[in-house]
Amino acid sequence: MQTPEEQNPSDATQANGASQPQDAQPADDTAAQSQGDQAADAIVAALRDELAAAQDRTLRMQAEIENLRRRHTRELQEVQKYAPLPLAKDLLSVRDNLQRAIEAAEKVDDASSLLEGVRMVVVQLDGVLQQHGIQEIAAVGEAFNPDRHEAIGTQPSTEHPAGIIIGLAQTGFMIHDRVIRPALVMVSSGPPEGN
Repeated sequence: MQTPEEQNPSDATQANGASQPQDAQPADDTAAQSQGDQAADAIVAALRDELAAAQDRTLRMQAEIENLRRRHTRELQEVQKYAPLPLAKDLLSVRDNLQRAIEAAEKVDDASSLLEGVRMVVVQLDGVLQQHGIQEIAAVGEAFNPDRHEAIGTQPSTEHPAGIIIGLAQTGFMIHDRVIRPALVMVSSGPPEGN
């Protein structure tokens, strides 16, 4: 008796032919997988390059920011260091006039001319201070303000109500809206208790 393959040899050939494409398919899968791996490797390599470029840009930006910070700090220190320069230049002429007043007083016996010269220098100095935004703090006759005045004592007064400045021990000064030094003042405590 013949086996089915022997009875129909063409069927056996077909069976073998059908098995061949199945053998070829794993080779195709391997090739496709290999191409997929290569594509993935290319993507990973591109991403690594992008990451390296981004890290490089980040480091450069950090260095630039640090340089800007250092430059800003240096410029700020210079501004603070030389901020009084315009005031100092203007005050030097006042000093020169005071020196001239001293030299003139040494040559003259009349003190009234010296006094007038010193008064003129004080007026000049006040003008220089005002040019730079420095002004006297109003005191006598004003209400006591602890932000601008410093009380050195109180004194009864029949002329002024309590809390009004009646005497000035030292002039206070402000630059724009900031107190340089407060005015030292005597403050009225109101009428004496006996009245």
